Amino acid sequence: MEHSRFIIGLAITLLLTIATTPCHCKYHSKTVPLHQLKEKVTHLHFYLFDILSGTKPSAMEVARPNITTDKSATPFGSLYAIDDPLREGPETNSSIVGNAKGLYLSASQDPADFTIVMYVDFGFTTGKFKGSSFSVFSRNPVAESPEREVAVVGGRGKFRLARGFAKVKTHDFNATNGDAILEYKATLIHY
Repeated sequence: MEHSRFIIGLAITLLLTIATTPCHCKYHSKTVPLHQLKEKVTHLHFYLFDILSGTKPSAMEVARPNITTDKSATPFGSLYAIDDPLREGPETNSSIVGNAKGLYLSASQDPADFTIVMYVDFGFTTGKFKGSSFSVFSRNPVAESPEREVAVVGGRGKFRLARGFAKVKTHDFNATNGDAILEYKATLIHY
C-alpha cells in the first residue's frame, strides 16, 4: 500500500514537471520607445456621400425602435450600417478615393436636435494612402452647427496610432429621404 502511494505520487510529480518545463521558441519581440518614432501630421479633404434612398443605398437602416413617433428619415434610436463612398469633390461624378464603413445611431430624442453617434472606419483605395484608414468614434451633433468636429481615435497602415479630429460640414442634405453629402477636413497625428 505504501509502495503504491509512493509510485502514484512519483507519477504525479513527473507529470507536473513535464507539463511545466519551459519551452524555448523562436518568438522575439523588440520594443521601440515612442520617443524614437517620428510623429507626422496629415491633412485630408474629401466628401462623404451618405445615400439612404434609391435602389442601391450606401446606408441601410438595420434597427428601429417600435415605439418612436418621429416620422423623420432617421428617427431617434435608429441604427444604420454604412458603406459610403468618399469622393474628391461634392459632385456625384468626382473620383472615388475610398469608402467609409461602420455604424451610426440616431441619438437625440428631439427631432429638431438631430445628433448621431458614429463608429466609422475611413479607408482609402487610391493614391499614397491606399490601404490605410483612420477611425472615428464620436458624437456628431448634426443640427448644432453648420460645421462640427468629430474625434479620430485610431488608424492603420500609414495612419497607424492616429489621433486627431475631423471638421464635418454638411454640403447638401435632403430632409425628406435623408441623403447627405458631407465635407470632411481631417487632421491626423500619426507615426
